[in-house]
Amino acid sequence: MKENIPFITLGQFLKVQEYVSSGGEAKHRIHEFDITVNGEKENRRGRKLYSGDVVTIDGNVHDLTFEDEN
Repeated sequence: MKENIPFITLGQFLKVQEYVSSGGEAKHRIHEFDITVNGEKENRRGRKLYSGDVVTIDGNVHDLTFEDEN
């Protein structure tokens, strides 16, 4: 289990990357996007994304890297 490891949810990621403007919009629009996480189709906005994950949204590839908090 991944405890104390930084993550962001898919819904938050959509907002940060400006695919949506709010969490509520992510909830309603997430099914409009073609999203894969590490090559697997995904549509759960609560999906936890970790450093090293590769998220593809409508053909745009995002390699996740979180800065070390230490």
